[in-house]
Amino acid sequence: MLVDAPAKLNLSLRVLGKRRDGFHKVETLMTPLRGLSDHLHFEPAEQYHLDCDEPGVPTDGSNLVTRAVRLFEQESKEKVGYRIRLEKNIPHGAGLGGGSSDAAATLLGLNALYDEPIDFDKLSQMGASLGSDVPFFFFDEACWCRGRGTDVEAAGIEWNETVLLFKPAFPVSTEQAYKRWKFSREHADIPYGAQEIAGVKMVNDLERPVFEKHLFLAILKRKLLATEGVAGAMMSGSGSTVFAVLEEGVDGEKLAEKVKSETDPEMWTWCGQAG
Repeated sequence: MLVDAPAKLNLSLRVLGKRRDGFHKVETLMTPLRGLSDHLHFEPAEQYHLDCDEPGVPTDGSNLVTRAVRLFEQESKEKVGYRIRLEKNIPHGAGLGGGSSDAAATLLGLNALYDEPIDFDKLSQMGASLGSDVPFFFFDEACWCRGRGTDVEAAGIEWNETVLLFKPAFPVSTEQAYKRWKFSREHADIPYGAQEIAGVKMVNDLERPVFEKHLFLAILKRKLLATEGVAGAMMSGSGSTVFAVLEEGVDGEKLAEKVKSETDPEMWTWCGQAG
């Protein structure tokens, strides 16, 4: 069996303060990127085993796929007898939710393979215990995610804009981004304000702490906003991906090569439709 694990974009991310449990209270609007997905291949086996085609991705108990498998075994009382091959297309540490999506896809895939012993609400709770973004990936549409990100509500919107993603080689630590949020400062010449695109006010409160530490990302956003054919630009999640919303008819591949040649020729890029 093959299960797709799509990436996500944060179209809006507001940090509303710190909770008693140590997490931050957020309100974020997220949308799936259907054309950018990891793929999980489930193959019958005598016992569970995880393989991954990307060097450097751990395949031990620290991987969210394995953690999801063990949690499913615990809650369903089933012993998982599948080899999972994880085909990675979503970059790590990018603010695109790759690991969280993999975990959700694992839970959904196993639940289907074992004749759905766990109902949706319980599956969502299990996902929340693995990571704040995981419950979002049980939905197939744009959603508002509140609380620490695990309270998910369908947004009831269609945001089908063409986006161009740029990710430099370095990752960004989500934990450190939130830790630095309260006391971080803005760069004087970088735009942080809300941008309205197709009825959505795009703003990301984590740009301030992340840009303070990673000036390259701030410069990249500023450059994208000044580039012809770009309707808006913002960092996704805690980064390090910065995305541009393209105007109609713009050649994304040409624009990507132009920006890379002027900033970092080695950057990973992807162009496609959100929503």
